[in-house]
Amino acid sequence: MSPVTTAFQLPERLAAKADPRLIDADERHLASIADCIAEQVAEVSARLDELRLAPGRRGRQALDRDLEIHRLSARLRLLRRFAWEACLGRMTFTDGSDPVYIGRVGLTDHIGRQLLVDWRTPAAEPFFAATRAHPLGLAERRRYRWMDGRVIDYWDESFVADAAAPSAALDDQSAFLASLGASRTARMRDVLGTLQADQDAVIRAGSSGALVVDGGPGTGKTVVALHRAAYLAYADPRLGGARGGLLFIGPHQAYLAYVADILPGLGEEGVQTCTLRDLLPEGAAAVDESDPGVARLKSSARMAEAVEPAVALYEEPPTKTLVVETPWADLRIRAADWAEAFESVDAGTPHNEAQEQVWEALLEILLDAFDAAATDDEVTTDDVRRSLEGNGVLSREFRRAWPVLEPTDLIADLWAVPAYLRRCAPWLSPDDVRALKRPEGSPWTVADLPLLDAMRQRLGDPEAPERNRRRRAEEAADRSYMDDVVEDILAADDDPESGLKLLNRASIRDSLVHDDALSSAEADPLAGPFAHVIVDEAQELTDAEWQLLLRRCPSRSFTVVGDRAQARYGFTESWADRLERVGFADVRVSTLTVNYRTPEEVMAEAEPVILAALPDVTVPMSIRSTGRPVRHASLAEREEILADWLSAHQDGIACVIGDPSYSGTDRVRSLSAEGAKGLEFDLVLLVDSDAFEPGIIGAVDRYVAMTRATQDLVVLRCHGAAGRNGPARRRPFGQLSRWRLTVRIQESSAGPASK
Repeated sequence: MSPVTTAFQLPERLAAKADPRLIDADERHLASIADCIAEQVAEVSARLDELRLAPGRRGRQALDRDLEIHRLSARLRLLRRFAWEACLGRMTFTDGSDPVYIGRVGLTDHIGRQLLVDWRTPAAEPFFAATRAHPLGLAERRRYRWMDGRVIDYWDESFVADAAAPSAALDDQSAFLASLGASRTARMRDVLGTLQADQDAVIRAGSSGALVVDGGPGTGKTVVALHRAAYLAYADPRLGGARGGLLFIGPHQAYLAYVADILPGLGEEGVQTCTLRDLLPEGAAAVDESDPGVARLKSSARMAEAVEPAVALYEEPPTKTLVVETPWADLRIRAADWAEAFESVDAGTPHNEAQEQVWEALLEILLDAFDAAATDDEVTTDDVRRSLEGNGVLSREFRRAWPVLEPTDLIADLWAVPAYLRRCAPWLSPDDVRALKRPEGSPWTVADLPLLDAMRQRLGDPEAPERNRRRRAEEAADRSYMDDVVEDILAADDDPESGLKLLNRASIRDSLVHDDALSSAEADPLAGPFAHVIVDEAQELTDAEWQLLLRRCPSRSFTVVGDRAQARYGFTESWADRLERVGFADVRVSTLTVNYRTPEEVMAEAEPVILAALPDVTVPMSIRSTGRPVRHASLAEREEILADWLSAHQDGIACVIGDPSYSGTDRVRSLSAEGAKGLEFDLVLLVDSDAFEPGIIGAVDRYVAMTRATQDLVVLRCHGAAGRNGPARRRPFGQLSRWRLTVRIQESSAGPASK
């Protein structure tokens, strides 16, 4: 074994824990882990070099090679990220069996010795789930606290009454609590080493149906959601791979940046992460809906019912006879022929992609009509088909009858043409229709996105018909070229027993076509369908937004993470009622009640704020105390407070919430209360001003802002600022308590003009 520096770097105050009797066995095992990881890094690197230098391949072989490069690259990144710190801790058992070390990844050395058991395997479950009431066969559990690649602390938990281990290592929860109070950085750290039994139970729960993870601030909902994503991607065979696997939805981009390191650090890189806006190309530029009444109308799941009649107007067969001239005969397409062709579409085929089906059906009808009228026996079906396909009149009339449609055009016209909206959404009142009217060219709003998504799914890709035509032309050209090559080869072959004659077989000639060289659309990794979707801050989703997500996950397998008390527009239903109303059938709720993040002093200040507006919500129990009360000051003191804090703290992140005039720095963020959701900071300066809206929205925003603090909270009052909403109701510390459609539609009858 190569020389390895000690894995332990315990401070002087923990000198007793450096006793060789306590750590020598761990030292040897951690050294073996470091050596094994170094060996595997070299092996995987060599294998990757070999694959990348290998001759190019085609078809399935090329795909398999690319997939293997992707897998090995992910493994290499993970191995390089960690050395011995891949180890989380160890378990010893009452039956005297060998200790088992738990890791971020599974690790086996060259002689087959299991050095680390992957934390997601069933064998590792006792490490996280064991309690004194239910020890699961454990005698002792040791957890490491790592910093800069060294163990700076560890603590042991004994599950037997007569533990003989030296008392210096039996810290129980002291190191755990210390880790909760550690300074925050710009990126969230995973908490594998400190996962609690209630959190682990949620992480390992089955993926069928909808699992709601309900909990207040600081209960670890986000941590649970991210660790559950990594666990399910590993443990559920349906969820392997990016497309068709698992989708993780966060509330905003700052949140995604904050948690970006978690999943890779947990050994999982195949999970797609995004916000709701990212699911549609219009999302990036979408603005908030300024009219609450319009936002309410657009948030209804029923608005999606307007999609089908809006598209149906463009799927009505023509009623006039069309004469199609050919060099041999004039053919007529009567109303019944149009109707027959339009009815040929397979159920569920999107409108744009169905265009080819209707075109082929129409050609077959015309070819049948030509056969009945044919007088020239020398004319072949292919001759007639080519003539019809090149007929400009037929082509123009067909594309007018069944046009390619853009989803943005149709939705824009719903808002711009009241008669169109009334026809497609007859349940809307005249006042609703007037409220929804928008001038042509208005920007898209966030509330428009679900309806745009529903329309996009119904229409399909507007470029698909043209792309498929190009692909067929490329394939025909490639086939013709390969046929010429084969004919030249056979013409040059004068061996009567040559096997080259097999090239005449159609199956072999088909295999010579370069399928992988043909043009195709680049797949949208967020289009789905996904096998499982995890949604954080789910209390804010509207019914229409839930429908958007359900369209991407037909199995309705979801993890729903949120807090009803943090819903800015109120959340009066139960989770089960809310989700069942939007289309879920199997809803389970798991509640987290322990606040691991927010100190008691901060919760004592935040709790009355939310209870004044929502007296029936449950506020989680905080288990930490800093001994420092919440400070109240004036806005004029902001710079002084920040300067003092920065000089006293070399590490950590602060945030000013509610003051758009403050631009922020590397270590001091400036956010709105809504933009701070899902984030956490050592110090929060909350500017409590009239900018906060009244009622529930304002109370929720204040509550969210206050509970971002992991250490200290300072409330900055503006001159003339209003106080809290309503009387404060305090509770004692720790008490348990969110197309372009140019139409001419008349009132009595409607029908869109040709585009």
